[in-house]
Amino acid sequence: MKIEPWEQLIRHIEPEAKLLRAQKLQGGVSAQVTKLEIELPEGVVRKLLARRHGEADRSRNPHIAREEYKLLQQLTAAGLPVPKPHAVLSSFGDAPLIVTEFVEGEAILSLDQIPDAEQQLADRLSDIHRLPWERYALRFLPKQGDRCSAKLKNRPGQLDDSLWEGRIRDKLESVWPLKHTNNEALLHGDFWPGNVIWKDGSIAAVIDWEDAALGDPLFDLANARLELLWASGIRAMEKFTERYQTRNPHLDYAGLPAWDLFAALKPASALSDWGLAPDAERQMRERHRLFAEQALARILG
Repeated sequence: MKIEPWEQLIRHIEPEAKLLRAQKLQGGVSAQVTKLEIELPEGVVRKLLARRHGEADRSRNPHIAREEYKLLQQLTAAGLPVPKPHAVLSSFGDAPLIVTEFVEGEAILSLDQIPDAEQQLADRLSDIHRLPWERYALRFLPKQGDRCSAKLKNRPGQLDDSLWEGRIRDKLESVWPLKHTNNEALLHGDFWPGNVIWKDGSIAAVIDWEDAALGDPLFDLANARLELLWASGIRAMEKFTERYQTRNPHLDYAGLPAWDLFAALKPASALSDWGLAPDAERQMRERHRLFAEQALARILG
């Protein structure tokens, strides 16, 4: 890849540093991600991560890079395990760019390798939701409820009947808006194993905060429940949920089936485009049906 733009970027961040290499990382869906290795004057090598948000995210929020940078500053100050932000540029090539530290470790989609993975995930999500977000000046974040209202309002002309989109939307529309029984919390917005970096059996960082919002913590819980069911099966989902509920007994969980249905809308008309192997897609569809069936059977109203 072309090095010169990255050299200019490094001079902007660390004027006396030398760029050693720039490596485009695979697997990014909503952003272009590049790993940068630089050498400081004293010979220390530092690794950074540069992220350029995709067009869909920029259209939704033209200030997404700046706001994510501000959010990461505050979360770092609060002591949460997130990548430390280093710089944000309003324009780098054709898009804004945010630079953070590169967190060593790996994303583990199947949790079988880590005996207490579900508990660790539930604990970190609890820490996020318990953050006193007003103290950290996070009122600039969008309201998750507004996003959900827009999703219900924008009913597509062609529904994905293979994932029960019509049934799910009909039920959600009949109970929306939900009663506000839980206080607003900081939401990650897309909490799942792919957005967690593990090192030596422990969570090193929670990454990719572009969907962060304020809202009912059950939104994050429901999204993670479906993702864990997909990745590791029903027992992993149940262990995660039980741990989260134990850590957060003050929450009202009566609305969880509705938030589960919102999570179940996520793959509608998109699952076939995720590039999955046929067996993997078939299993995900089967588990999605189980998830949606349980939510529809338990939902109030």
